[in-house]
Amino acid sequence: MKRTFKFCPLCKDPLRGKQVDGRKRLVCQKCGWIHYKNPLPVVVCAAKKKDGKILITKRNLSPGINKWALPGGFIESGETSETACLRELEEETGLKGKIKRLIGVYIQKTREYGSLLIIGYEVSVSKCNLSLNNELKDARFFSKKNLPIIPFSSHRKIIEKIFESV
Repeated sequence: MKRTFKFCPLCKDPLRGKQVDGRKRLVCQKCGWIHYKNPLPVVVCAAKKKDGKILITKRNLSPGINKWALPGGFIESGETSETACLRELEEETGLKGKIKRLIGVYIQKTREYGSLLIIGYEVSVSKCNLSLNNELKDARFFSKKNLPIIPFSSHRKIIEKIFESV
């Protein structure tokens, strides 16, 4: 799904490689439009119960289909990262929560989307009646000692931070 521009999206002229701000970028020679390859913003939610267990979900979509991960997704236009985090948690799992803290911000490269800017939050949840949407195959709360294998390095870092204080 990574998009490679060949023509300017504003004036349709062919793009050419040019040094801009110390990096080679695609630039329109006619109107000056510059293609900046910015990372896509993503939120990840470390939903935590009072007993300290965190929610890990089994993905039903690519990337990472059939793999365990934290719930999350893309930030929509006009949405704050906090709002997106709580929206994604509720959409995917049916759970409502409250943001406790920002855990960290990470960069992760993917084949499908290129570079992602991943923003991780700790979220407290009290009612834990899961209702999974089609993006997930499974979801469970895990303690530190019985975590499944998590393929995404950014998710592993967020989980490590969550359990540092336990």
